[in-house]
Amino acid sequence: MRRATIARKTAETDITVTLDLDGTGTYDNRTGAAFFDHMLDQLARHALIDMEVRCDGDLHIDDHHTVEDVGIALGQALAQAMGDKRGIRRYGHCYLAMDDALVRAALDLSGRPYLVWEVPFTAPQIKSFDTELVREFFQAFSTHGGITLHVDGLRGVNSHHIAEAAFKAVARALRDALDTDPRKSDAIPSTKGSL
Repeated sequence: MRRATIARKTAETDITVTLDLDGTGTYDNRTGAAFFDHMLDQLARHALIDMEVRCDGDLHIDDHHTVEDVGIALGQALAQAMGDKRGIRRYGHCYLAMDDALVRAALDLSGRPYLVWEVPFTAPQIKSFDTELVREFFQAFSTHGGITLHVDGLRGVNSHHIAEAAFKAVARALRDALDTDPRKSDAIPSTKGSL
């Protein structure tokens, strides 16, 4: 059962995350930051991960702590749910087109966190959501999930489309990497014997 629940409480946020990696992409995400919830919904739906996120954060300051801390908790939940990673494909990639936006994501569930982020936005905000927080989320998620993650915005005009394409591209790459390899369903996908 590749499931996990993580609870994380600080002076800035109170978060509970529940994941089922073998789900159907159902979601119920409530962080108080509407655009961010929309992005989390895309992540769950396109990765086919069942996801429930609850966050009570200091949104009266801004969305930063909520976005970063949810990324931390989601990464921790992902790492816990994967267990020893036996049977996974490990690698995934996706080119995702969304209208004017084209984003490429490639990842390795290696246990070695590293983020390469080359996604330019054309606007500093999407409604009240700071576009720089998209990178902050993926930095926290990749660090605490143990993911080597490369995301490149190849083109785009509309910042909403760019952000959504990034979340969907990572989701599709994650879906592939988490899938069970039918030829090696009981093996760790590494010559080292562990990840």
